Amino acid sequence: MHEGWAVTPLRITNRDARQLWLAAQGLATAPTGALDLLGTIKELGFVQLDSIQVVSRAHHHILWSRNQNYREPMLDRLLAKDRAVFEHFTHDASVLPMEFLPMWERQFRRKRIEMSRAGWWKNLPDEAAREEIKARIRDEGALSTHAFDTKVEGPKEMWSRPPHKLALDFMWYTGELATCHRVNFNKYYDLGERVFPALPHECGLEDGAQVDWLCRAALDRMGFGAPGDVQRYWDAVGSDEVRQWITQNERDLVPVEVETASGDWVKGMALADIEARLAGLGKATGRLRILNPFDPVIRDRNRLARLFGFEYRVEMFVPAAKRIWGYYVFPILEGDRFVGRIEIKADRKASFLNVIGFWPELGVKWPGSRREKLAAELERMRRFIGVETVKWTV
Repeated sequence: MHEGWAVTPLRITNRDARQLWLAAQGLATAPTGALDLLGTIKELGFVQLDSIQVVSRAHHHILWSRNQNYREPMLDRLLAKDRAVFEHFTHDASVLPMEFLPMWERQFRRKRIEMSRAGWWKNLPDEAAREEIKARIRDEGALSTHAFDTKVEGPKEMWSRPPHKLALDFMWYTGELATCHRVNFNKYYDLGERVFPALPHECGLEDGAQVDWLCRAALDRMGFGAPGDVQRYWDAVGSDEVRQWITQNERDLVPVEVETASGDWVKGMALADIEARLAGLGKATGRLRILNPFDPVIRDRNRLARLFGFEYRVEMFVPAAKRIWGYYVFPILEGDRFVGRIEIKADRKASFLNVIGFWPELGVKWPGSRREKLAAELERMRRFIGVETVKWTV
């Protein structure tokens, strides 16, 4: 994996690799017991936010999958009242623990550069116009995009945004503004100094220390990975920076070879405690879980396919005629393997959870006992979203 390593790589079987990855991501144990919501977010590192609410929005579903005592208002309280988390951009819009802010200063800086270079920011209002927006927020308090009325000029193109929305987002990316709270998922922007304990550029952690933390924290939360896996985890370091970090920390890393679901072996690396982690692995819970398409275990499709032999894609933006499965299809995890996928949709007005598609994974039998597990998970999900019944229309 790295030319400087002369030692024999530690071999990790496919079964152990799957168990290790699920354990690192909070899916190896039953989702029961006392809920430590902030602790769960810290263990994951971040939770992706998404507006689509077919059943429950992705961020709520991801947290519920780790502990089914979770309920949707709890995350809102962490953000708006406790200020224990903040919103920013990893590979996508996400919520992160507030204590990670010093290690995230470089991401605010990187986004300022990226946003300044991106072509679709060509209509970004100038600094004076942005200051006017900040002055309104300073005087009136947190505001959503609906408090402004500028319009897109000229022909509307995909992802076209009115000037005030470009300005709000630019200042959000750079840390001048921050998410104060949300109402029906609408973001309310406030001044960064009113939300953050210190502005990102005032945190005082040098860039090299931030890169070191981000790379180590990524490996810790994956158990093992290749340089590309480390880079993609937070998407807050560049590929060259990861390679440089590996070179500088070669003595602290363990080269590994990981068996794939197809029986091949791929090279990677792990932290120094990898053997202790492997020795302490228990068997993953037999609990069957319906996971969100944006769950961190699902998000990296290549890693998912390598470890589990499970080919999956998100099809909500694929034209209906070209979809293989459906608009919003949920993977089904049982133990340490994916046993099928299901399309479900909540009808909150009629108060039922509708099963509109179900596909057992090829080669996986579905006896009565497994179907009972699925029925139990659907019942738990029904209670989570607060509807009265589960209805199968497939």
